[in-house]
Amino acid sequence: MADDRLSQRWVATLAAACWGTIGLCACGGGSGSVSISTSAGANTPVASGTGTAGVQCDLKSAGTLAIATLGTERSAATTVMPYQYAWSCGSNGRNLVGNGVPDHPITGGNFATPISVQSLNVSMSLSPAILNTSGTPLGGPNGAPGYSLNGIKFDPGTAGTCTLTACDPAGNGGVWRMEALGGSFRFGTDANNAHVQPNGEYHLHGVPEVLLSRLAPGSAPAMTLVGWATDGFPVYARYGYANSTDSASGLRIMKSSYRVKATLDAGRPSASTYVPGSFTQDWEFAAGSGDLDECNGRNGVTPEFPKGIYHYFITDSYPYIQRCVKGR
Repeated sequence: MADDRLSQRWVATLAAACWGTIGLCACGGGSGSVSISTSAGANTPVASGTGTAGVQCDLKSAGTLAIATLGTERSAATTVMPYQYAWSCGSNGRNLVGNGVPDHPITGGNFATPISVQSLNVSMSLSPAILNTSGTPLGGPNGAPGYSLNGIKFDPGTAGTCTLTACDPAGNGGVWRMEALGGSFRFGTDANNAHVQPNGEYHLHGVPEVLLSRLAPGSAPAMTLVGWATDGFPVYARYGYANSTDSASGLRIMKSSYRVKATLDAGRPSASTYVPGSFTQDWEFAAGSGDLDECNGRNGVTPEFPKGIYHYFITDSYPYIQRCVKGR
């Protein structure tokens, strides 16, 4: 989002190492846990209209882990860091307290700034309601879309922009906003579709693959709760029911209803240099073209909410993580 600026050192690193219109860096390996203390939390299905307090109200973990704080594409060196997150439900809503450090090794990634301890204290509604049927845009003063179950911020946008002649991942006053995933640009994301802001905050741009593989191990598809949106509605990743109102309808990969414009906007930098989909402006919402609405969500049943609830999805294509919320 607006605070996802990259330092000048990052710009230099990109130019020297893996920045480019189509260039990629090789992935590396991670390292293991030093100590872990975990509480799995409650996950009792709840009925529609009763709120979300029956789900993941006591999920917490703390420990230390050897982490490649610059990403393994930058350095094989690891640093032992503390990580901590704790979810609770109370009179003031659903609460997350944490330090924003991932509870897993880093695989891949090329971070300009090392991962550092943050101070998270976030609250969201336990009785979410649709307040804006067209969605409230997120980013900048409107904040982040939400947080993963392991306490990592969802933050899909970037501050990078292009003019007709130059691009800068730190922003250069251009109007063409760069996308971190799926296009011509390389923002140093790791195997978890995450990287680091200049303040050291590790954050997610797409499907939290490491978390998802833990929550839904094996090859069988599963509709998996991976976090909570800032309006209190649940966030799932990749799979949903084929029929949104029928849990027996089978699972399929959810498709967003955004598509690349058939005719790119006038004045756009050359499509031969920056493939269609590289800029936010390349995308348009086409109602009914996919499974989801303009905020990458829909109403329906879920494993945790068998009577139905509005819920968001993180998808494999734009917008990846929702860029707006229906509640607030």
